[in-house]
Amino acid sequence: VRESPDPMSRFVLQQLAGWGNYRPEPCRVYRPERRSEVRELLTHGAADDAAATTPARGAAGPAAADRPDLIARGLGRSYGDSATNAGGGVLLQTRMDCLIGFDPATGLLEAEAGVSFATLVDLFLPRGFFLPVTPGTKFVTLGGAIAADVHGKNHHVDGTIGNFVVSLRLLTAGGEVLACSPTENADVFWATVGGMGLTGVILSATIRMIPVSSAYAAVDYRKAANLDDALEKFADPTHAARKYSVAWIDCLAAGGSLGRCVIMDGEHLPAADLPAKMRADPLALPRKRGKPVPVNFPGFALNRLSVKLFNKAYYWKQPQGRRVVDLDAYFYPLDGVRDWNRIYGKRGFVQYQALFPPATARQGLKELLERLSASGGASFLAVLKRTGGQGPGMLSYPFAGYTLALDLPNTGRRLAELVRSLDETLLKHGGRLYLAKDSMMSAEAFAAMYPRLGEFRAVKARVDPGNRFSSTQARRLRIAE
Repeated sequence: VRESPDPMSRFVLQQLAGWGNYRPEPCRVYRPERRSEVRELLTHGAADDAAATTPARGAAGPAAADRPDLIARGLGRSYGDSATNAGGGVLLQTRMDCLIGFDPATGLLEAEAGVSFATLVDLFLPRGFFLPVTPGTKFVTLGGAIAADVHGKNHHVDGTIGNFVVSLRLLTAGGEVLACSPTENADVFWATVGGMGLTGVILSATIRMIPVSSAYAAVDYRKAANLDDALEKFADPTHAARKYSVAWIDCLAAGGSLGRCVIMDGEHLPAADLPAKMRADPLALPRKRGKPVPVNFPGFALNRLSVKLFNKAYYWKQPQGRRVVDLDAYFYPLDGVRDWNRIYGKRGFVQYQALFPPATARQGLKELLERLSASGGASFLAVLKRTGGQGPGMLSYPFAGYTLALDLPNTGRRLAELVRSLDETLLKHGGRLYLAKDSMMSAEAFAAMYPRLGEFRAVKARVDPGNRFSSTQARRLRIAE
């Protein structure tokens, strides 16, 4: 296959889905190993395109057949269809994962986009460095994290990963490699950070790692009796000063217990403050054996009753106070259960991550939880976080407020009706959905939630005039005109 003169022959038809396994679709998949292969792919047949633009999807003609639109994909941890491309091309970047350089004096790390956060933790935590921002899984690639402009438990203090990206190299549709940073090709940089892979292929990036002296965090566990109590605790100055904060929330509690949760505030623990038995090797994570979910669970396994019982037990059994917790357990609790998405069965699930501004957060979150409870839906996992200010990324998700993430099993029409009602609540209160989690948002809702869409479209039209980079999500939301 590698010796074929036509790079399009390297694609293999596969069924792909996001992490939610919601609506898999046929995609033409190719896993390159070198940058030259990707550039060859993009420039193949470019002379033909000078005479005629690519026909619309499904139209006849050699351009549509030989040069499909493309989207880059990492480890497939975006929940919906942002890294799938029905009938089009998908570039798997997981083999483009080389480390290029690291300066321990500054913490600056340059690596190819396909390197995973798991690899970076494995390699650099023993050297005294950790990721500046991380989502709830380390099984994401560097390029994917930048494309989604991921945030974590420290957004209220440090913002998104984009704040720590010093520079990146972007391969455009025309085969040009652009050096981008906040000062060089800045508009392309901020369209790419959070741009969901629609400006081009991120080849490599330089990020600033943060120094740590141990592989542990000091975590304070606090219970909140309901949503009002939780928001008061989040707003407390003592909480605001903590670097990391997240809350597990019981989304099925009702009445006076609506929104009850367990808040977990954390800080990196200095090696000198570790218990004596941990000081011998303070940067070593405890060895753990991940437990797999070998098969898809039957559809009836996750139901309102089972989730309600689990939530009630979890809430009451959590002891309050400070604990020493290893970084894996604090940042990546679900990574210890391999293929945990199978818990939702063959039909899959969607994650609904809503963000409300401070002025409407209390009422908006209450309405969201009340609608979820009234629907009979059961979210096995619900996470509440406080967010900081809006970043410079044109399509970056977080602004100051509160974000609630819900896992919703795919129940067909009932799910669609529930999501529409949640969207209505979100729009009424000036909220926003996260592109990396989205599976069902409408184009109209997206345009209303992202006021800088016009700026993004202008940059996209300049660096990708033929709209070569596309995805199922991009077409559903009409991100490119």
